[in-house]
Amino acid sequence: MRTKAFAGRAGANRRQFIGAATATFAGATAEGGPTAAPMIKAVAFDAFAIFNPRPVFRLAEELFPSRGEELSNQWRTRQFEYTWLRNSMRLYTDFWHVTEDALRYAAQQSKLELTAEKSSQLMSAYLRMKPWIDVVAVLEALRKRGLRLALLANLTPTMMRSCVTASGLQTMFEFQLSTDSVRAFKPDPVAYAMGIEAFHLEKHEILFVAFGGWDAVGARAFGYPTYWVNREARPAEQLGITADATYRDLASLSNFLDVLNRG
Repeated sequence: MRTKAFAGRAGANRRQFIGAATATFAGATAEGGPTAAPMIKAVAFDAFAIFNPRPVFRLAEELFPSRGEELSNQWRTRQFEYTWLRNSMRLYTDFWHVTEDALRYAAQQSKLELTAEKSSQLMSAYLRMKPWIDVVAVLEALRKRGLRLALLANLTPTMMRSCVTASGLQTMFEFQLSTDSVRAFKPDPVAYAMGIEAFHLEKHEILFVAFGGWDAVGARAFGYPTYWVNREARPAEQLGITADATYRDLASLSNFLDVLNRG
């Protein structure tokens, strides 16, 4: 269930998006007669909007009792910082190696002894991530609506395939788009462009579902209508751009699609 704060923000975002869509429609009418409202034909998901990484961090607590949370926070933060730094430096390595580098840094920062065995256990947990509890029903509902679905994520192809297989979602996604193929991480625009190239659709025809606030900003800046599934109740990034809708889960995704499709 949404909190009141998120309900208010999501409502404001929807009103903002609908207002923009109405203005666009009015402009098209004035210039050349009525045009059909854009229709969402595909949905692209970040991997972490689908797969729950929390068991990885619970394992960290098992391996490092009373220190696992500290390690996990350092690890996760550095993991994404390294993708942004590597984008900026044009010094690419894939997400598996980024994740491993970030783990080593986090262990050193926390002054923990990271043995090869513990490192292997933690890294392997990223290959077995399962869906969040609401995911399967939502994906099935989207498929029934005739929508095309894809993953568009920083995960390597091996990480993505492994999690899809472990979750039994092999038939759900038309495409599993790893940014490894363009050697750039989101939020680089070239990474988001994989969606329009795979689907052969326009930006406004693809809804992007983000897990991280920074990813929601990146997708919206690229031009995708964007739904931020803010499962961790984090504040919005202060970058002058917001998602079109923000909710704590995927339950409202279908209703939001109706709003978009009505224009």
